Amino acid sequence: MNKVKFFFVFLVFQFLIMDSYAQLLKSGPMLGYNTLREVGVWVQLEDQGYVAIKYWPTESPSQMKMSETFYSENYKANTATIALGNLEPGTNYSYTVVVNDKESEAGRVYEFTTQKLWHWREDPPNFNFLAGSCVYINESKYDRPGKPYGKSYSIFSKMAEEDAEFMIWLGDNNYLREVDWNSRSGIYHRYSHSRAVTELQPLLAKMHHYAIWDDHDYGPNDSDRTFGHKDVTREAFEDFWANPNYGVMGMGGITGNFVWNDCEFFMLDNRWDRTFPSSEGSILGEKQLTWLIDALRNSSASIKFICVGGQVVSDLAEYENYAVYGAERKKLLNLIDEYNIRNVVFLTGDRHHSEMSVYRTPDGDEIYDITSSPLTSGAYDHSSEKNTFRLKEDAIIGENNYAVIEVSGKRKNRKLKVIFKDVKGKKIKEYKLIGY
Repeated sequence: MNKVKFFFVFLVFQFLIMDSYAQLLKSGPMLGYNTLREVGVWVQLEDQGYVAIKYWPTESPSQMKMSETFYSENYKANTATIALGNLEPGTNYSYTVVVNDKESEAGRVYEFTTQKLWHWREDPPNFNFLAGSCVYINESKYDRPGKPYGKSYSIFSKMAEEDAEFMIWLGDNNYLREVDWNSRSGIYHRYSHSRAVTELQPLLAKMHHYAIWDDHDYGPNDSDRTFGHKDVTREAFEDFWANPNYGVMGMGGITGNFVWNDCEFFMLDNRWDRTFPSSEGSILGEKQLTWLIDALRNSSASIKFICVGGQVVSDLAEYENYAVYGAERKKLLNLIDEYNIRNVVFLTGDRHHSEMSVYRTPDGDEIYDITSSPLTSGAYDHSSEKNTFRLKEDAIIGENNYAVIEVSGKRKNRKLKVIFKDVKGKKIKEYKLIGY
């Protein structure tokens, strides 16, 4: 065999080996929760198998460790979230995914950095994060006839280019269809299909991810507490995301929280206990509302971000806005004011437009609502809506977009800025909110 032919055969052989390794993974890896001492990594395999993570401090490869090995099951769509523990704060780590004792993707190396131990030592680090909602991924044989509802997925590529540490998915992170929501296999198919988009993979690996849900990843359109398969969609949600906690205090649903530097994020569930729409009805329920207020009062965070599927501050009592549930919305805002809870910012989605709203309490405090929507589903111009609390007359965006949220400044004078960007990563609007 001459050298040219040998080299060609060698290249083909190497390609086949690399392709076979790549086939071990269906989606991911995705970076999940991040703390000073532990990080979660999510993966989905093509089939049942054993999966583990090999990881080490990037500057000290000799300190390599192997995570616990998990067996992925078809029953859970072959997903696994693996905790990497005993990490050092503020340290860069490298890792590879090991499937059935083989390094997937021919040993491709990924990276993450643990949160920094700044407390009692220095000002908290500046950081950026992304926010967005409403991700429709087309699947023509199960979609409604006509023009596809899902738009360009290239937005994910632009998001992956951002200098951000994590992403918050604000609900409707995938859209269950009529063919999906009445069976476990249908629900897990939809979650798997949405997660496997090629353009999404670099974003999943680039930064850490946290999520809440809204009606479309919880059940049918506008679904509430009566949805009969909510236990299954909750299980699927836990299998496909890697939040640090779910259903805190035994509340059921997906309620939780996490801390990033000096900020705290409260992840609310607006479906599990949601009643039929009425002015006296409830979105959060008494138990979740009590937990939220207690947690806010107990928090020492510089900025307190409350993540929930639908708009809170807007007083437009239509669609699924909180204003439809007037009594509970009023109670929530009054309690924030009564207990003088400062620097509260709602992060919301759902509406297929982005918008900035601000509610000024009788004491003069400002409560912001950053609505970020949609990522790939249909976008609409809702500028004619009557929202008394819109930050500015034109503080609304009717195209596909995502939000870049910047936290900076000294510990006692943190600043918050929001930049909305289009599918090409170009700035649409910018707002300076706190500390400017």
